Amino acid sequence: QAQLVESGGGLVQAGGSLRLSCAASSIFSFRTMGWFRQAPGKQRELVATITRDSTNYADSVKDRFTISRDNAKNTVFLQMNSLKPEDTAVYLCYAVTWGAVNYWGQGTQVTVSS
Repeated sequence: QAQLVESGGGLVQAGGSLRLSCAASSIFSFRTMGWFRQAPGKQRELVATITRDSTNYADSVKDRFTISRDNAKNTVFLQMNSLKPEDTAVYLCYAVTWGAVNYWGQGTQVTVSS
């Protein structure tokens, strides 16, 4: 079992920055960690993922967001710069174990005002 706890969301003006963190309490290590987001009335969408040797970003956030991880602490981060109102959503942490078991966090709200 694993529990993912996000932090760092909040309200920011357009052009501002936020840094999200997700700490996974588990005896397992994770093959992939990442972030998805879901805005009201929209489907959940991938934001960014990271493995031990690669990263992947949605086109809408490339060059603005940076994902990183601390493997020793089972923690993943999302640095979000140049935020836009359309980035407003609940951001959910995601982790996959080497045994292909998926875990999700409860989400943290990010609101970008224009």
